Amino acid sequence: MKWMLLTGLAILVAGLLFWHSHSVKTAYVNGLPAYRDLPGREFIFERECYIFKLKNRATDWPLVGDHLVVPELPAEVTSANIGADLPGVRILGLAHVGERFRLVSVRQETQGAQQHLSFEILFDEEASHPYSRMDADLIMDHAPEAQGLAPALRPEYAVDSPRQ
Repeated sequence: MKWMLLTGLAILVAGLLFWHSHSVKTAYVNGLPAYRDLPGREFIFERECYIFKLKNRATDWPLVGDHLVVPELPAEVTSANIGADLPGVRILGLAHVGERFRLVSVRQETQGAQQHLSFEILFDEEASHPYSRMDADLIMDHAPEAQGLAPALRPEYAVDSPRQ
């Protein structure tokens, strides 16, 4: 009887360890030296983008991007596609050239030994957008992360906004 109890306990512990090593943990790393100057920075969209959700990847916030970063999105960014339920994506809205947004948070997602950084961004005109907070992961340049530096937004999608 004791060996059955011990076997059950060992299986439970092994299951918990497996679950813990395969779950995604999210941390906000705004205060770390490499990222502390990023929150609050303001940007301007340089190209029309879709606001969308991927069907095969759960995200806390809708993503922003276009056909170049997500081939399932239509090549032409138009409001006629809002609400479209396409294979792989669901289009929720648009981000227009010239719209201002700010970086509100740097998130680190860890799964096992893998780590991934993404930016949470927020439109300046929150009230005019039903999806005002977005995940900028797909329009980011992640290359600097290999050297331990902060990632950046790709300049073809967004540039620093001059302070007013």
